[in-house]
Amino acid sequence: MGGAGFSYQLHPNPESLPVRNIVQRAFELGLRAIDTSPYYEPSEQLLGAALSHPEICSKYRRSDYILMTKVGRLAEKHFDYSPDWIRKSVARSLQRFGTTYLDVVFCHDVEFNGTIKYVGISGYDIERLEAVSLRARKRFGYPVDVVQSWGKLTLQNAELEKKGLEAFRKAGVKAVCSSSPLAIGLLRNDGVPVGALGNFHPAPAGLRAAAQNAACWVHSEDDDLASLALRFAISRALQNCQPGFIVTTITGIGSISDLEENVKTAKRILKMSRAPATEDMLNIIQPLYDYDCIDGTMAKRDEHLYSTVRNILGRWLDYDFSSTPPTT
Repeated sequence: MGGAGFSYQLHPNPESLPVRNIVQRAFELGLRAIDTSPYYEPSEQLLGAALSHPEICSKYRRSDYILMTKVGRLAEKHFDYSPDWIRKSVARSLQRFGTTYLDVVFCHDVEFNGTIKYVGISGYDIERLEAVSLRARKRFGYPVDVVQSWGKLTLQNAELEKKGLEAFRKAGVKAVCSSSPLAIGLLRNDGVPVGALGNFHPAPAGLRAAAQNAACWVHSEDDDLASLALRFAISRALQNCQPGFIVTTITGIGSISDLEENVKTAKRILKMSRAPATEDMLNIIQPLYDYDCIDGTMAKRDEHLYSTVRNILGRWLDYDFSSTPPTT
């Protein structure tokens, strides 16, 4: 569960969101990992207050969920990866979450006693993430534990699958988190989100228009672009998992309806490899973590939809947000 939806970047008033109810419902549905960042102000504070509330901490131990945050990015164009600042940032995150440890800490947008269990890097540029992974292994003698790549395993851009995953695996990385499966809200009916900080989305007007054309076509097929895009990202992530190498998907959440719709979507493309043990369990809503393999029938049906959407995107297919827009 991504925490960027509780930020001023993506919401005009994140303090008004029912974060505790969202977290509680997420845990009930089987989501047990949270990813956020101090940069997603005030996401850490809101999540920390939710996790420390008696209704949640009385039911779930700290060891029942994975907590991931980031260091290094202070503002849109202000970064600090100095050891002193990293220590201060980690200490601040620990205080905000009211915990003694963080499961994963990412160096945010790169282009380290028991406080941190795993160290990772996050960013958009695949080549930069690969270079940092290789340099870390060469310098320190062991690899980066986790890489988070955003917006690169989507219907619009699948660079992570095409070359990033293999590069990270060769660099010794054990887990890859693919975030922004909707490309920060681009791949949905409503267009890109606009928060209190204004219209920050990097997609050019041409790409936004193409995405809306794709959304209209998917709607004509009695489906929804956001659901289709999330199914694509989840299925591709699972297909690329290997023994000792895990690929997961981080989805953005801004409301309980977002959360429940995301879980519903995931269950459309996934299925349980083991049927419920008893007949009584058939009537119980199974947690998402029990859905551990791809539903081949749904995946086959979706391939036509994926292909058509990518054709509609045309020249914007695999466009990189850091690149110069293509010309006609």
